[in-house]
Amino acid sequence: MPNKSISELFNLSGKTAVVTGGAMGIGYGIVKRLYEAGANVVIADIDKKTGEEKAKSLGGKENRAVFIKTDVSSEKDVKNLINKTIKEFGGLNIFVNDAGIFPNKPVLDMDLGLWEKIQAINLRGVFLCCREAGKVMVKNGGGNIINIASIDALHPSQIGLASYDASKHGVWGFTKNFALEVAKQGVRVNAIAPGGINTEGVQKMNSGGAGDGQEEMIKQFTQKIPLGRFGEPDEIALAVLFLASEASSYMTGAMIVVDGGFLLT
Repeated sequence: MPNKSISELFNLSGKTAVVTGGAMGIGYGIVKRLYEAGANVVIADIDKKTGEEKAKSLGGKENRAVFIKTDVSSEKDVKNLINKTIKEFGGLNIFVNDAGIFPNKPVLDMDLGLWEKIQAINLRGVFLCCREAGKVMVKNGGGNIINIASIDALHPSQIGLASYDASKHGVWGFTKNFALEVAKQGVRVNAIAPGGINTEGVQKMNSGGAGDGQEEMIKQFTQKIPLGRFGEPDEIALAVLFLASEASSYMTGAMIVVDGGFLLT
């Protein structure tokens, strides 16, 4: 790869990125950084009102940000997302799988419906999006897929997240194997493992708004973090920007852990 300046390495002008779960939290943090780097950005989310508002606030006169309502567990929705993205911007270069849910429910109290819902969104969604985005990228000679996994893909963080942990272990295993499958076609596939991140959902839990002792759980989790705090969505977004850029051109099938040192404890 020819030597490039820092500004050239992180310049995503002319590229198109899709971010699932992009209307809020980590997803929206990612959307903002990719947009700032020059990419056209598609916010894919089930929250139509918030997604449209965020796209409008970013897009301005340039119209580089759009919203496409998407349930990632639906094959029909994912195919529609890819088709509309290409119709809107003419291509697809970067795909970030961020959409996910993390209900806290012990296995002994969990019904099958909740288990399957978590797997459908967190794991089947990644498979569907990678498959459909991968087809386009292979056809076009290259691309970049980034899957948002979790530190729970490497080590359980707390009781009650067994289904979530199973899904995120699956995401990590899938990432590595899919990276092998498409590497020779110029498609890179990597993952990020966030630790505790200060999203809107975590803020609600921390204020007692989620009930069920969630505030105390957040406090105990924070005490285990060597850096002494939760991360911010932008700190995950910056790792995504690195993986989406040419600065990480020799990386595929890798995972970046962004957890404030939690896994050291």
